Amino acid sequence: MTRLVSALISAFGVLAALLLLAVAAGDHRAGASPLWVVAGAVLLLGALFALVRDVRALRRAPGGRGRD
Repeated sequence: MTRLVSALISAFGVLAALLLLAVAAGDHRAGASPLWVVAGAVLLLGALFALVRDVRALRRAPGGRGRD
């Protein structure tokens, strides 16, 4: 169950990172620093890495349900 919760948290992290990247891109178009877009992309990559890691751990678990 712990691995399932971890995967759900990682999925919400990806959504939050996508939202940040979208806001950063909009702000950049309005004249803000391009470093916000870079930071948003780095956070998105980190969140995607965590999600892939958690999904792989969930699939490795006995029964595929993430039981510890």
